[in-house]
Amino acid sequence: MHIDLRTVSIQPLRQTFDHLARRFGDKPSSRYQEGSYDIQPEENLHYLPTWDPEQALYDASITKIVMRDWYALKDPRQFYYSTYTLARARQQENTEANFNFVETRGLADMLSDDLRSSALNLLVPLRHAAWGANLNNTFICGYGYSTVFTQPCMYHAMDNLGSAQYLSRIGLLLGGTEALEEGKAAWMEGDAWQALRRYTEDCMAVRDPFELFVAQNVALDGLLYPLVYGRIVDDRFAANGGSAVAMLTQFMSDWFEETRKWVDAVMKVAAAESEQNREQLQAWTAVWRDRAAAALLPVIGQVFAGQADEVMAEQLIVFKARLEKTGVVV
Repeated sequence: MHIDLRTVSIQPLRQTFDHLARRFGDKPSSRYQEGSYDIQPEENLHYLPTWDPEQALYDASITKIVMRDWYALKDPRQFYYSTYTLARARQQENTEANFNFVETRGLADMLSDDLRSSALNLLVPLRHAAWGANLNNTFICGYGYSTVFTQPCMYHAMDNLGSAQYLSRIGLLLGGTEALEEGKAAWMEGDAWQALRRYTEDCMAVRDPFELFVAQNVALDGLLYPLVYGRIVDDRFAANGGSAVAMLTQFMSDWFEETRKWVDAVMKVAAAESEQNREQLQAWTAVWRDRAAAALLPVIGQVFAGQADEVMAEQLIVFKARLEKTGVVV
């Protein structure tokens, strides 16, 4: 018997899905492209929302920002569900290792009473602000347009939920359940927190998803994270024997450095789309930046006291320089 073995080259009829071929050409697509592009529902929407019959179910005109192609707002991290969960799983492993290190070696017990009190008074109420950020980004995901924009907003929402949980664990570790109750009372009634609470709750009433993106992810987060986790925790607390607190909040610091690349990319592309977009983004950013600065001033004043105005002024300069790189000048 004779067996003839040959290699046969099979040419596929097409390299990718039709909608991706129309956008990128008939070539193999990345998983990010397959899971992100041109999957926004646009047709066969048979009813109007009963809560707002003036708009469509998925309506790009709900925001004042106008884009020829909403899929231009791509995520430079190219996160889709798989890459996002893998990245966060690695970060969670590191965070769990940090918590375990602090707990098993009794580092929390080595904190001075003053530093422990300062950490609890500053960090535990912030879990409510993180929960507000979760709700706000969930709204952006629900009412925004194009998957490349709304998908990372949902990841952002879940990240903020994770931050709220980590802050709760820090409260339990340093002060027990009483710390959580005291943190809630401070958020609801404490003088230092009422401006930030009002800011967070006012954001929940914003109906333009892109304005909410600016208010929450650009203005508030752009000042809160560098001030609280950078200037206070990583610098001030760590220099005074609070390195354990810096270890417990490492996720928040690393997360902000990563996510601001996406936030800045969205702002840059939207501003470059048209002069009208740029002017609108500048107007929103100026208003919400000023409100965020005023809301955070009494919060950081708990630690910096008479130096709070100076610290805030320095951070506003950094914020301004960051936004100028996106083409948004405030």
